[in-house]
Amino acid sequence: MKRILLLLVFAVPLTAGALWLYSKLAPGRAEHTTAKAAEPAAVAVTRVRRASIARRLTITGELVPFQEVEVMAKVAGYVQKMFVDVGDIVHRGQVLAVLELPEMRDDMTRAAAAVQRNRADLQRATDEIRRAESAYQMAHLTYTRLEGVMKDQPGLIAQQEVDDAQAREQMASAQLASARSALAAAEEQIKVAQADQSKLQTLNDYTRVVAPFDGVVTRRYADNGTMIQAGTASHSQAMPVVRVSENSLLRLVLPVPESAAGLVHPGARLDVRIPSLDTVFAGTIARIASKVDTSTRTMRTEVDIQNRDRKLIPGMYAEVTLTLAENPTALTVPLQAISARGGKTFVTVVDGAGEVQPEEVTTGLESPSLVEIRSGLKEGDLVMTAGSTAITPGAKVTPKLVEIGADH
Repeated sequence: MKRILLLLVFAVPLTAGALWLYSKLAPGRAEHTTAKAAEPAAVAVTRVRRASIARRLTITGELVPFQEVEVMAKVAGYVQKMFVDVGDIVHRGQVLAVLELPEMRDDMTRAAAAVQRNRADLQRATDEIRRAESAYQMAHLTYTRLEGVMKDQPGLIAQQEVDDAQAREQMASAQLASARSALAAAEEQIKVAQADQSKLQTLNDYTRVVAPFDGVVTRRYADNGTMIQAGTASHSQAMPVVRVSENSLLRLVLPVPESAAGLVHPGARLDVRIPSLDTVFAGTIARIASKVDTSTRTMRTEVDIQNRDRKLIPGMYAEVTLTLAENPTALTVPLQAISARGGKTFVTVVDGAGEVQPEEVTTGLESPSLVEIRSGLKEGDLVMTAGSTAITPGAKVTPKLVEIGADH
């Protein structure tokens, strides 16, 4: 009991002292809280400045061979020998395969014999011309002499002899004309025979299937002994011999959207990135289709890419960044400083007195981080970068300058 009384004796004075101390300190703390509430809010701002800004578009395209062809045989036959396989590098005119056509040998022998026979006919016609010319000259000379004697000495020679000489001359002239016609026919016949022989020689040359350009064999369709049909008609189901692709030069095919189709043109520079190789290099637009595909609403655009080391493989995807428009000295603000209300665009400006006011602006180019300001602001103005909708126009703020990096 004594212990409890002692505790009460000490506790009561301590409690009273604590209450007195709190009563003295509480008014100062309240005044400090009120003072804090009255201070202007701190806001992040940045300066309106000039910077390079561009409208860029990233498109994914596919690498394809600059040219690619299924090499067909021009004559039907059996594959006698294949000289190439998949992956082989070939050159223009290189023999890829040889076909076997046994009947072609007989046809060429027959054509050669026909040429020899027509040459013999030509020689015979030439000899006949010479004989006919001699006979004509003799008949003509005889007729001329008799006619001259008859004129000089009438009655010395009978008219019948002169008439017979004239008839022989006319007959010799006709025979000469016939011989000349036979010679012309023989000459034409030999031309026909030589043309047939040349045609067969050309067909025989077609038994050698050659590469149409420098490239690489990407597929082989035939083996030794395979029967190959002539690929000379579009409706035939002829099988190719090989497929050859030109891979030292590639086309990067880009489907440019309709919205940007009017902004691309041959000669424009761009950056090409190959994600699978983590490689970036500069490229140039080589050609455009100048027509939007109605099914995809894109325009085919091609970039020529040198690939002499053959590191790039057709079928790979590439990312291209197109610069559609650019202003190197644009007046810019950060993208987060822009707000839209009622179809209009605003920024919140902090003036020299620390008051905020919304300012309507006209914008231009837009990048991932910056917006071009075409009217409504001047260089050096302070604009809020965030939280402008939570502050009442005319309110006092404490601007905290934040520097935002340039757009890349």
